[in-house]
Amino acid sequence: MKVVFHIDELEKWSETANNVKNLLKEPDEVTIIVLVNGKAVTGYLDADNQAFIATEQVHFHACNNALRANKIEQTQLPQNVRVVSSGVMDLIKLQTNGYTYIKP
Repeated sequence: MKVVFHIDELEKWSETANNVKNLLKEPDEVTIIVLVNGKAVTGYLDADNQAFIATEQVHFHACNNALRANKIEQTQLPQNVRVVSSGVMDLIKLQTNGYTYIKP
């Protein structure tokens, strides 16, 4: 199974983290991507989110357009965050490749 969690609202980080943690408890093998765009990209800089971002079983993507709009440099992001050129295009590609879309 493959799933992409989409965060575009800053206040949704905590709910997404809880959803992902619960999913990781399931016995089924799942590939998880958390894609963040819009104002929510600032959540990558929030110390409260660092433990979640460090979850090794989860891949994190950040929209480059949102980074520019929020004046965040790629070097400010945690090392395991992959920057994608467009969050919307990333979602399209992931869904085309069989990822289930979840927006907490």
